[in-house]
Amino acid sequence: MTAAHTASAPDLAAALLAWYDRHARVLPWRISPRDRGHGRAPDPYRVWLSEIMLQQTTVQAVKPYFAAFTERWPTVADLAAADEADVMKAWAGLGYYSRARNLKACAEAVVRHHGGTFPDTEEGLRALPGIGPYTAAAIAAIAFDRPAAVVDGNVERVTSRLHAIETPLPASKPDIRSAVALMVPHERPGDFAQAMMDLGASLCSPRKPACALCPWSAPCEARRLGIAETLPVKQRKAAKPTRFGLAFVVKREDGAVLLRRRPPKGLLGGMSEPPVSAWGEDVDGGDFTLLPPELAAARLHWTRVASDVRHTFTHFHLELAVWHATAPMGLAAPEGCWWSAPAELGEEALPTVMRKAVEAGLSA
Repeated sequence: MTAAHTASAPDLAAALLAWYDRHARVLPWRISPRDRGHGRAPDPYRVWLSEIMLQQTTVQAVKPYFAAFTERWPTVADLAAADEADVMKAWAGLGYYSRARNLKACAEAVVRHHGGTFPDTEEGLRALPGIGPYTAAAIAAIAFDRPAAVVDGNVERVTSRLHAIETPLPASKPDIRSAVALMVPHERPGDFAQAMMDLGASLCSPRKPACALCPWSAPCEARRLGIAETLPVKQRKAAKPTRFGLAFVVKREDGAVLLRRRPPKGLLGGMSEPPVSAWGEDVDGGDFTLLPPELAAARLHWTRVASDVRHTFTHFHLELAVWHATAPMGLAAPEGCWWSAPAELGEEALPTVMRKAVEAGLSA
């Protein structure tokens, strides 16, 4: 029997919570263990918003977005009443733009079907748009102190090491989840969930974990075996294909830039962009038959930017050949497009790759 198995679940939880009481991260969406112990309850809206924002994104990247959202839309009712275009603009740069659309849809569902109050169970939360198993468990535990097994990447790493689970991810996920579920205490399950996240984000780091400082150093089986840095084992990812396309950046004489909105469905749905061609695996960056129809009639003088814009999505790389042109003041925006003034460009809902393309075109 391993050291982790000989330590009782209550003992493991108690040791971790004692560490968390001393070393909990200070986060803008979090209630400290001290305040929570004095009866201050978390705001489910802020917990939900932070969890949606933190998917595939770092804490440091999320902080300014969270501050901006909660200042502009302090309650779920405020967000539900917001214009979707404004929400998309505020989300620009966080990636995974379907999450922004689901964010708005979820806020509307909470107001319409739940009177502006989030459900307090995993089952009820999972019925809302954009909330999957992990997010439902996290909100249930952190916001409502439900004894839910909350397993993110940090928790996977901590648990894999604690129990020396050497099965590669994702095949090991059921074993990890079962191990976490056995450790969740009935008292302070929300703090326990956040403590697991904090342990993985600080001491139990991917490389060179600080085992000597860890509250689970003694029962950690991977530390005992000397294999902590090798866990969790991850399957080698397949090479990502590369797609190519063209982006056409038109600047009017007064500095305004021509933009249009992408279709509501699909990748980057509903976001803003300069006119671009379709993306493919064999697109020639100099093929002007790919010039969007709305620009063909303008008869502008086009110049190719020296360096292509490169961006990586979840399943592929994208390379955009950027062309730029200057338009006279009298050129009307083609149907479906608009001129974005220099003072307004920073507020447009431009995803990162399109902002790169615009910046490349304007700097040429």
